[in-house]
Amino acid sequence: MYETIERLLAGPPAGASEGELVDWIARLEEVKCTAEAVQAEAAVRVEEAVRARQTEAGVPARKLGEGVASQIALARRVSPERGAKLLGLAKILIAEMPHTFALMKAGLFSQWQATILARETACLSLEDRRVIDFELCATGPGGELAKAVSMGLRQLENAAKKLAITLDQESVVARAANAEKDRRVSLRPAPDTMTWLGSLLPVKDGVAVFAALDQAAKTAAAAGDERTRGQVMADTLVDRVTGRREAGSKPRIEVKIVMTADSLANDADQPAMVKGYGPVPAAWARDALADAEVFVRRLFTDPAGHLVAMESHSRKAPEGLAEFITTRDGGICRTNGCDAPIRNIDHVEPHADDGETSAENLQGLCERCNQAKEALGWRARPGPDGSIITITPTGHTYVSPPPDTWAPDPPPLSRAEFGLRDVLLDHTLAA
Repeated sequence: MYETIERLLAGPPAGASEGELVDWIARLEEVKCTAEAVQAEAAVRVEEAVRARQTEAGVPARKLGEGVASQIALARRVSPERGAKLLGLAKILIAEMPHTFALMKAGLFSQWQATILARETACLSLEDRRVIDFELCATGPGGELAKAVSMGLRQLENAAKKLAITLDQESVVARAANAEKDRRVSLRPAPDTMTWLGSLLPVKDGVAVFAALDQAAKTAAAAGDERTRGQVMADTLVDRVTGRREAGSKPRIEVKIVMTADSLANDADQPAMVKGYGPVPAAWARDALADAEVFVRRLFTDPAGHLVAMESHSRKAPEGLAEFITTRDGGICRTNGCDAPIRNIDHVEPHADDGETSAENLQGLCERCNQAKEALGWRARPGPDGSIITITPTGHTYVSPPPDTWAPDPPPLSRAEFGLRDVLLDHTLAA
């Protein structure tokens, strides 16, 4: 088996036919699905082992299992939130959806397909969930493929929804009513200094908002507005939310832009950071600041970069130091693979009463990661270069590199250096 996988991962041989290449892709997809099933099985066994170790160590029942999701996340190079979801899915598949899990292990069903089924049956009883698992994922009596194998993602979702409604309409209705509590607005970066602003709303509210923006676009078009429909809808959304009704007016909304003094005043090109978004070109930041009311707060005491209030004897980082840590770490949790926003500022090594709360011994963390590192067996220490070294209870080590928010730009290469680099590159490729 290992030899077969090794041969597959080595890639198709030179001169492989079109059909052989397609077969290779299909076989790799099967291997990927099987691997996801085995990862799920291993995740459940990891939790069992951690709970046994913590029980033996006298950990309270309410804390049993702490840190498991974070270990899985680090191993799979995803965020702790994603690690928790993967662990939850693994437990459901193995304990409650045996046919779905069997399809995954046979290489016929992906982790995302299994996630859809688990999600759409979450409100049902164990018995009803197993009915849907059997109906969609059980192999036929004559060895026929399960129905779900040939379904697209939307077809699979709809089939699971229809069966769920048929089996327990009351639970499905109750779940829909309860989902309104999850309404929220989110923001994520898009290319070219743009953002995706999204909202999760009850269907009546979402449709009403879209209809209002659509009507505004139709009215503008009838009045001869040259903007596209999408542009009018986007501008109307901003105008109505921020209160900017007239062209040229400035909404009094705070947006934090962090940049070096040189980039702000001397046309330097080191990127600026917009809180909640990420890096932006310095020129863009200067243009944005030129069109707004600006309050400048200096984080440096002098051009050498000596920082204000960088240490304290208190257990908690003072406000200025906490803000600096959040800015230094780019507003994102320092744990490897975690993209969650910083919610807590905490020590890397445990804080001693006579020690210092310093920038070198502080890190920005999301709430989940901050709680995980308090679990039994977790250790962390600052590296000499500003990195953070985390050691899990199993002895695995993960290094979070130092933030490069304030790293100076390297000097540009001269023409001679460019030529030398090209010569070295050509020589390396030729060798």
